[in-house]
Amino acid sequence: MNVMDKISSPSDVGMDQGRLNKMPGYFQAYLDRKKFSGLSLLVARQGKIVHQSCIGVKDWDTGEPITSDTIFRIYSMSKPITSVALMMLYEEGLFRLEHEVSKYLPEFADQRVWKNGDAAAYQTQLPERGMIVRDLLTHTSGLTYDFMHQHPVDRLYRRAGLRGDDKPLDQFVQLLAKQPLVFSPGTRWNYSFSTDVCGRLVEVLSGMSLDQFFRTRIFEPLGMVDTGFRVPADKVGRFASCYERNPKTGEAKLQDKSTDSPYLQDRKFFSGGGGLVSTMGDYYRFCQMLLNGGELDGARLLSPTTIDFMTQNHLPDNKSMKDMGDEMFSEARMEGSGFGLGFSVIIDPVETMAPVSPGAFSWGGAASTYFWIDPQEDLIGISMTQLMPSNAYPIRPQFQTLTYAAIVD
Repeated sequence: MNVMDKISSPSDVGMDQGRLNKMPGYFQAYLDRKKFSGLSLLVARQGKIVHQSCIGVKDWDTGEPITSDTIFRIYSMSKPITSVALMMLYEEGLFRLEHEVSKYLPEFADQRVWKNGDAAAYQTQLPERGMIVRDLLTHTSGLTYDFMHQHPVDRLYRRAGLRGDDKPLDQFVQLLAKQPLVFSPGTRWNYSFSTDVCGRLVEVLSGMSLDQFFRTRIFEPLGMVDTGFRVPADKVGRFASCYERNPKTGEAKLQDKSTDSPYLQDRKFFSGGGGLVSTMGDYYRFCQMLLNGGELDGARLLSPTTIDFMTQNHLPDNKSMKDMGDEMFSEARMEGSGFGLGFSVIIDPVETMAPVSPGAFSWGGAASTYFWIDPQEDLIGISMTQLMPSNAYPIRPQFQTLTYAAIVD
C-alpha cells in the first residue's frame, strides 16, 4: 500500500510542518557517511499520516531508491503481530494466561533450570513453578536466544542447532523444550525465543499453521497485502538488501542480498519471533489498528479492553526490564520501560530519557526497524531501514525526539 497518497496537513493535528520536514535532512548525514543505505519514516497523529519520507537506496550496488512500498525484513517487529494472534485466541476462551504452557505443549512438562557449570558439564534443578503462557508473552519464561553470548545456555542452544529454517515450528519447539531454562519462570526478564513458542501455541490452539492464521485472520482483514514469511517473485524488485555494521571499522557491508535471499524461498520455519517481511504501509495499518483499540476500517481483531490489558506493564511490582533483566539485550531502552503482552511499555519517561508519554508502547527489529504508539498523544511513529545490529546507531531515540519536537498543540 502506497501511503504517500494519504498525507494530511500536520497543522490539522497540532504538528509543525517545518519541523517534520527537517527529519530527512537530519538522517541524511548517516547516508552521506555510508552508515546505512536508506531509511523510510512515517508519523501519524489522530488517525492521519502527517509525514512520510524516504531517503537513500534499497541496495548500494543497484542504486534503486527506497520508496514508500519498499519491503523490509522486520525481524522482531513480528513479535507484536504474533502476540496479537495469540490474544485473539485468548478472547475466544481457548486458553488462560495462567495456564502452564505444558497444558498445550507437553514437551515443556519436565523443564529444568540451569544451576551451575558450563556448556560441557552442568547441573540443573527444578523450577520454582512451571512456565505459564503469560511468561512467554512477557519474556519472563526462562528461555533465551542463541545469539546472546551471555550465558552457557546460549551455547547449548547453538550446539543443539536451534537456528535455521530447516525445521518446521513444531520440531523447533520440541528441540527448544529439551534445553535447560536460564532461570525459573517469572523471576527475571530475558529476551528470547518465547514469541516463537507463542506462534506454536497459535498453531495448536487454532488448528492452522502460523502463516495461514496470519494471512486469514490478520493480514487479509487489515489489508496488509505485502506482509508474510517470504517475498513473492513479482515483488522482489521492491525488496531491500540488508547490511551489517563492522564493529571495528564502523563500515556497513552486505549481509543479505535482496535478489539472493532466503526470504525468496518457501520457508519451513514460521518464526513468529522474527520471520516476517513487511512494508511501511502495511505496518502502519497494524499500528493504527492497535491505536484504534483493535479495529481498522471495520475489521476488528481485538476488543479495546484487551488492547488496554496488553499494553499495561505485566512485570511484577511494576518493575522495569532493567530491574528484572540487568544488562540483557533488548530492542528498547530497558530503563523506565516495563513489558506488556508483546510490547515494551513506558512506565517512567524520565528514566527512559525520552519525551514519550507514560503508557506508550513499542518494539523494534534486528535490522533497525522500529515503531512506537503513544495513546496519550494519539501518535504513531515508524522507521524502516536494513542495518544490523539494531543498536549500531541511535536512530530510534533521534527519530522520537524529532517527532515530539514537532508537536505544537
